[in-house]
Amino acid sequence: MRGGRVAVVGGSIAGCAAALAASRIGADEVVVFERATGQLQDRGVGLALHNDRYAELEAAGYLDAGMPWIQLARRPWVVRQGTARAGREIGEVPMPFRSYNWGSLWRELRDRIPADVDYRSGATVARVRPEADGAVVALTDGTEERFDLVVGADGYRSVVRPALHPGAVAEYGGYLAWRGTLPADRLPDPPEAFPDGDAATVVWPGGHMIVYRIPSPHGDGADVNWVFYTTPPAAAALRFGDPATVQPRALTDDLIRHQQRLVAEHFPPFWQEVIQLTGPEDTFVQPMYDMALPSYAAGRLVLLGDAAAIARPNTGSGAIKAVQDAAALERALRSGDSWEEALATYSAERAPVGRATVELGRGLGQAQVEETPDWAAMDQSTIERWWLEAGGRGLGGQPLRR
Repeated sequence: MRGGRVAVVGGSIAGCAAALAASRIGADEVVVFERATGQLQDRGVGLALHNDRYAELEAAGYLDAGMPWIQLARRPWVVRQGTARAGREIGEVPMPFRSYNWGSLWRELRDRIPADVDYRSGATVARVRPEADGAVVALTDGTEERFDLVVGADGYRSVVRPALHPGAVAEYGGYLAWRGTLPADRLPDPPEAFPDGDAATVVWPGGHMIVYRIPSPHGDGADVNWVFYTTPPAAAALRFGDPATVQPRALTDDLIRHQQRLVAEHFPPFWQEVIQLTGPEDTFVQPMYDMALPSYAAGRLVLLGDAAAIARPNTGSGAIKAVQDAAALERALRSGDSWEEALATYSAERAPVGRATVELGRGLGQAQVEETPDWAAMDQSTIERWWLEAGGRGLGGQPLRR
């Protein structure tokens, strides 16, 4: 496929990767519609890419070693024990991942989009209307534009998705992630409690928290990224049933108190201080949602990233899945004899990956939050066996087909 006008709805990591794919296949014009004004680099926190998945996307030309990253190596599991400041390590599993700051990764991808791509900030899409041999993008300001292809890269509350799958909604998974970051130079003592390269996992009955270093968004050192998974109070859970109306980042007083209680009850002192040192302005909550669509394309509309499949962040595959989708879309468009053939090829390849990732997230959530083992009774051999049974081998996403 060559030529044509391509619209990308959504300008975050998924949207930037999609715009890069469209530009590389030779589209006559690429327009990105991003509803946020200004820059997005301050929106995100940490993410991790499996070394093997990184290598595939580097070969495909989407990532490179110049993007700021930190190498992770192992994932120790830690329980509270008596007055031991850092707790007791009950076992470890390999963690061959590169960690990134969401904001700096977005900025690097944004900078790789060619200058002739029309990236429009503050452009909010109200709906997308399929037409013969194209689709119309309608903005909230009343303007409309017609394109040969519209790519929905606009996240879990996508406005493009209803044009392909009316009535498809994400399901609340039953628990939340409290997320926070703090500068690494503010870590409490002793430093050996959290060595470089670790993705420490503090565990307790009904939840876990994973912690690892990420590059600072300003390029001046490292931050500490933590993700704290557990079920919220019953009354608070009612707020997260409808992803279309929930304020996903709202850290309300009841959620703050709930986390504080669990930290005081279950965390070793060192890790208690990590949470306490994280300011409220650097903390938010993320509800767990699941959605897997049967297909990613219809007519001249196509979905990628969280617009196509919403998987829980404990799969370690959110950003990688979006960039893989873009790479697969580029490959399909290069080899297809028509838009429809190319999009059908893309959907047939990526929709099963999305479904498998969603199922992996559910399994990992069950093992690490909903039906946690007796952590204190575990050792290295039982951790290794439990991790494999929980699906840990799938952490980090599936290989990208060539």
